[in-house]
Amino acid sequence: MTPALVTAAPLAHWRWGAGEVAVVMLHGVGGGRDAWSDATSGTGAAVAGAGYLAIAPDLPGYGDSPPIAACTMAGLADTVVALVEHVGAARTVLVGHSMGGMIAQEVVARRPELVHALVLSGTSPAFGKPDGDWQRRFVAERLAPLDAGQGMAALAPGLARGMAAPDADPARVERCAAVMARVPEATYRASLHAIVGFDRRADLARLAVPVLCLAGEHDRNASPAVMQRMAQAIVGAEYVCLPGVGHLANMEAPAPFHAVLLDFLRRHVPVAATHA
Repeated sequence: MTPALVTAAPLAHWRWGAGEVAVVMLHGVGGGRDAWSDATSGTGAAVAGAGYLAIAPDLPGYGDSPPIAACTMAGLADTVVALVEHVGAARTVLVGHSMGGMIAQEVVARRPELVHALVLSGTSPAFGKPDGDWQRRFVAERLAPLDAGQGMAALAPGLARGMAAPDADPARVERCAAVMARVPEATYRASLHAIVGFDRRADLARLAVPVLCLAGEHDRNASPAVMQRMAQAIVGAEYVCLPGVGHLANMEAPAPFHAVLLDFLRRHVPVAATHA
């Protein structure tokens, strides 16, 4: 299924299929709309093939989406709200990976009536204190290669290998790196600073939609333990840990990722096409 590139929207995005339920897939700091593309993971096509409208946006500053004046979690969430309203589907599911999962939580906290189900992959409900020692070290370590003048193209291969599982398919890791290499350096820096200080832990118990927390066994950014605790704090949430998978789950292991995702969608936000 060939996607359409839509630029006349609050966020530029790939769009697959059609339907009454939109599945909006939000990428991480080192991502872009191609994290969900046919060449990288096939997630958009898999979701559309099950009868859903699949939307994979470039978040602000990525790909064909212009940056926003102040790159904050609130500002990023506002752009996703604008996209959801622009799409105008009867029901909307947010699928968020890493930073995208944080933005999805921010959207639900601000506009809960817009979201009918939530899939959180390799993410957490909090990053911590902006001035905390761990947070400062995390940002400093991520930015050190850029500060040394390497650039995103030089940074991406090592970053992708470090995020993937030890036994991940090298070809798939290379595709992940190619997506990361296309992220503008200014956007990467701004996004890293945006997630520092994110904390929606107090909102987890108030989530009133079906939630899937999807972890990777070898994820060192959002560990299975962190994601399991998050699921336990959400009434009725489901928790699944994919064996042999790292932080880049849908790109490392598309088949098991899609199987879990589509099973959740079919049970909680079914569409007529899934019952044909």
